[in-house]
Amino acid sequence: MSTFVLVHGAWHGAWCWWKVVSLLAREGHTAVAPDLPGHGEDRTPPSDVSFASYTRRICEAMDAAGEPVILVGHSMAGAVISQAAENRPEKVLFLVYLCAYLVRDGESLRDIARRGVDNKVTPNLVFSRDRSAMAVREDVIGDALYGDCSAEEIAWATSRLVPEATAVWRTPVRLTAARFGGVPRVYIQCSRDQAIPISLQQQMCAEASDIEVLSIDTDHSPFLSAPERLVQLLLQVGERPCREGRTESRF
Repeated sequence: MSTFVLVHGAWHGAWCWWKVVSLLAREGHTAVAPDLPGHGEDRTPPSDVSFASYTRRICEAMDAAGEPVILVGHSMAGAVISQAAENRPEKVLFLVYLCAYLVRDGESLRDIARRGVDNKVTPNLVFSRDRSAMAVREDVIGDALYGDCSAEEIAWATSRLVPEATAVWRTPVRLTAARFGGVPRVYIQCSRDQAIPISLQQQMCAEASDIEVLSIDTDHSPFLSAPERLVQLLLQVGERPCREGRTESRF
């Protein structure tokens, strides 16, 4: 059985993984979904949140697991799990990027997000007066993040979103071939994503070295809209005894 550490993206919290946690547990696996600082049950003000605090929270979760984990990052958390793998490579069996940003050494989330065109998030960001935090305009959240979800699910999720600290997006990651580069990586592309367009997902994967690409025909939030299909892909990753080079498959 495997241990999964599930890292939510911007504005979300551990709550967004509840279906996936339940399904993985039903299959006998352990799933841990921590709240990043300032999200979910963690009330840290955005002005006190940093990229380092995000990474530290995930390293703590991996340290507490007691065994190497499958580390899954959604969206913004792609950068977080990359940095966590750099800091604790011995703690990670696989990195799984779920329609997530693949940030290269020296790049920030802001750098790579600017490459995405025709997305429904970037042009609809609303910043706090001091620009320490940002949110997505509520009238576009459904289309941007939850296109395949029911109206009830959209309302439930939207009510739980919190402002995202902008400092996190300006901080470059520091990755090395010796540490991060030695961790096997899998990317799950979401073909109807309106937040990180499929064209950018494909471009990031093409630029990355030695990454396996899987595909699922969903919106940006398959943990809510297609949890069973997502869990099947995660279990598929967990069954791999070792990395065997880059391949591509679809689900």
